Amino acid sequence: METKARLQINSSNESLPREACLPLTYAQRWNSPYDMNGMQPAVSVFITQPAYIWTCVHASNEKEDEVGGALVGQWCADVQKKQQFIVIEHMLPARFTKRSPVHLTFTHESLLEFHRVMEARFTGKQIVGWYHTHPRMGLFLSSYDTWLHKYFFPEPWQVALVIEPHTSVGGFFIRQTNGSLDTARYFGFYELNGNLGHSLVRWYNLHRPEEEEGD
Repeated sequence: METKARLQINSSNESLPREACLPLTYAQRWNSPYDMNGMQPAVSVFITQPAYIWTCVHASNEKEDEVGGALVGQWCADVQKKQQFIVIEHMLPARFTKRSPVHLTFTHESLLEFHRVMEARFTGKQIVGWYHTHPRMGLFLSSYDTWLHKYFFPEPWQVALVIEPHTSVGGFFIRQTNGSLDTARYFGFYELNGNLGHSLVRWYNLHRPEEEEGD
């Protein structure tokens, strides 16, 4: 129970989302093959370009064993539509892990470091989820991944990102509005590109909505 508490490092207003407007002005949508299958995710995911790049770099630096870490940002609700969303702004690589080509465990030392870094660098931010890689295994949540997600990231708005570094694919596993979690179907996200006007996303399993309409 102690490690669970340390991993849930939220702001003092953790019981309610921060009121904000959906940041759609500088966002590009990337859809997964499962986004239009009638599922109802509890939150939409927005990720900044720096956070996307840093996460991809960590995933590609070790392609044989699984690696992972925490996703840091804000849990929000649109002021008008009341639609909930998260904004991923930073990532925290887990340095102290037990890992193999098919397994990743966050050790107690990893959780303590998350706690320390959140207090030192990310006051007012929250751990909005976690990420890890599946080298040569595809995108899904294993039974152990599901257990870890349930007990260490139990909030309805906390997500799990899986990346397969060999084929450059990735996707977010998000709880449904009814609390269920499909471990085989992943969601796309909104890429926040600031005022750059161009995309940095290079996951080949995701497509822009206009590309799908043209097929």
